[in-house]
Amino acid sequence: MPSDFRKGPPRLQDAVEPIAAGSHPHDIVDPDDIGDALTALAEAGDAISIYHRANADVVLARLLSVDPELPHFVIQLNEGGSLPPGECTFVAWLGGAKFQFKLDDPHWNALPEQPTLVPAQFPERCQVLNRRAAPRLETPLGTYHTASFVLNGKPYELQLYDFAVGGVGMRCSPRDAVGLHVGRKLQRVRLDMGPGAILICDLEIRLARHFRSFLLGEQVQIGCQFQNLSQGMQDELHRILERMNSTRGPR
Repeated sequence: MPSDFRKGPPRLQDAVEPIAAGSHPHDIVDPDDIGDALTALAEAGDAISIYHRANADVVLARLLSVDPELPHFVIQLNEGGSLPPGECTFVAWLGGAKFQFKLDDPHWNALPEQPTLVPAQFPERCQVLNRRAAPRLETPLGTYHTASFVLNGKPYELQLYDFAVGGVGMRCSPRDAVGLHVGRKLQRVRLDMGPGAILICDLEIRLARHFRSFLLGEQVQIGCQFQNLSQGMQDELHRILERMNSTRGPR
């Protein structure tokens, strides 16, 4: 069943654009791997963006259930949504990658008396494009770096677990993640990246998913992209990352 992290139907801000032409995704063709990926999407409850080949408008949905044995899955459309007949492209974020496949159905018949539930067969091929354009640097062991900000009058302080020139990764308990949805813009975030390394910046949340930590239990991973960094801030970020990397020592 979908995760309880995000309540209600997917919203327009959850939409994911198809993999751009000229990108270099890799293919998944093994039915077991495709089933595992679809099951992960259903369990996470993440938004699926559906694009008809003749229409640029996006249809938002989730995967309600997956049966790898058939192989078969059920698409749960937003209330009032429908799929035009013909080929559609399905796109979603899966972990740190963009996940995409195409299906062609001349009818897209919904289940009896359930117009928002549409069954479909597994695709024969899926594409996966890792979205991390820059290498990530994990925070050193034994240190505690934080991201502090205020959203709708509520203060947040989340633990940072990795950095890159394009963004940062944070984690927290599900209780502390309330209000932190994909697409949310965070202004004037204070990043504490070590002694004398403070950066004030704007971020946009690009990933929010649950995972289980052996030590901490249920956690939420929040992946953010930097927004509107000035050249001076970019230079400072590079200096901070280089200093952190140089002090890590041999691994």
